[in-house]
Amino acid sequence: MATAKVYNMSGEFIEEITLDENVFGIEPNTAAVHTVVVNTLANRRQGTQSAKTKSEVSGGGKKPYRQKGTGRARQGSIRSAQWIHGGIIFAPKPRSYRFTVNKKVRRLAMLSVLSSRAAEESIVVLDKLELDEIKTKKIVSLCKALKLDTSALLVTADPDLTVVKSARNIPGVDATFVGTINVYDILRHEKLVLTRDALGKLSEVYA
Repeated sequence: MATAKVYNMSGEFIEEITLDENVFGIEPNTAAVHTVVVNTLANRRQGTQSAKTKSEVSGGGKKPYRQKGTGRARQGSIRSAQWIHGGIIFAPKPRSYRFTVNKKVRRLAMLSVLSSRAAEESIVVLDKLELDEIKTKKIVSLCKALKLDTSALLVTADPDLTVVKSARNIPGVDATFVGTINVYDILRHEKLVLTRDALGKLSEVYA
């Protein structure tokens, strides 16, 4: 049975709670996780790379020299790929790398990474995460209090710009909310820090 420890913002232990088995206790499906991570990275690609082909570079309308008798290899254009300033063979062109993944696969991938983090005891629950002002030092103090020596993803139930802006300058620490949490972000952080409300929302959405 998956469990997690609940702390306050001072790092003091409050209680240990039992996590929903339907969300944090399934057998991880690595194939689904791989598919969703590839999809996430592909959808983030700009696809703006471009190079010119032989037909697009300037010059080269005339045959550079006669076909025979020069002792050199025959050439038809100085803009062929083997020439300096020539065109690129199969030149890359702007394109979209986006593709869609089945909703059930995306859900399975999310449950898999959440269950994996629970099994590794890498989930930390905060009683609440509230900041009066945008202050990086407060998030630094929180990470020290919770002994988050490695990378961590802070997740709130609802959008909280104060938390996001306070955490954005700390290497290895990111902040988001339940509505935008994704498989890739969970995987690239070693610790998942959830507020009690965020944990409840996750269980409600994915159970």
